[in-house]
Amino acid sequence: MKDLMNKTVVITGASSGIGRAVAIQSVQRGAKVILLARNLDKLNEVKDICNQIWANSATVYQLDIQDTDNLDEVVTNIDQVDVLLNAAGFGDFSKNYVDTDFADIKDVFNTNVLGLMYMSRVIASKMIEQGFGHIINIGSMAGKIPTAKATAYAATKAAVIAFSDGLRLELKPFNVQVTSVNPGPVDTNFFGMADPSGNYITNLQKMPMSDMLFLKPDQLALEIVNAFGTHKREINRPRIMAVASVLYKVAPEIGDYLTDKFGDIK
Repeated sequence: MKDLMNKTVVITGASSGIGRAVAIQSVQRGAKVILLARNLDKLNEVKDICNQIWANSATVYQLDIQDTDNLDEVVTNIDQVDVLLNAAGFGDFSKNYVDTDFADIKDVFNTNVLGLMYMSRVIASKMIEQGFGHIINIGSMAGKIPTAKATAYAATKAAVIAFSDGLRLELKPFNVQVTSVNPGPVDTNFFGMADPSGNYITNLQKMPMSDMLFLKPDQLALEIVNAFGTHKREINRPRIMAVASVLYKVAPEIGDYLTDKFGDIK
């Protein structure tokens, strides 16, 4: 799908960050995009950018990914879907798990996991009827290498990775591909909510090789769009963290030590 003419890309969390970057790059290659998020004003800003690239290329629907009735209503307006990008999600890195209100923990699971799973379910049904499609789920390196103060968030992203792996096997006979994208820190407004103090970003920028660790959304979006329509199983970035995630499983005690010593900068 290097050329996305006449393709339709549906994106949750399209108002900012990775979702926004993928929307713009998809339109630049000729795709029509359906932009979904809660913040209608920001969605319309992304829509305007897309429509400046190509007139009438973007459609907007306000969506709370936790509200299944809202989701069902939105999906009735969508016909063919070539690619679904599940990019909606958030985290909280400000407190240890035992100090976090359990209502907030349920909120992050409802968005990052259950909302993603429900969206995948209804769109996968459409793709099975079509006989093709590609679902791309945004996981995280946190789902492979958990750290302190990101315990609940890491659990949601581990769930996304496991869900993507199982769904890939179920949908393979129907010519529907599933890819999980597992980034480390990405330079987006995600951290404005996850860490209002700004300590995480400040400490990250002080680390050796911080330029290699801190991903740019446009570069990650390029890799995601390049993967449209392929059989790519995972995209793990940055590469140094992808290697570390493998070593973490091979030598978990050493992995715990190094993560505790160097990986927790929140």
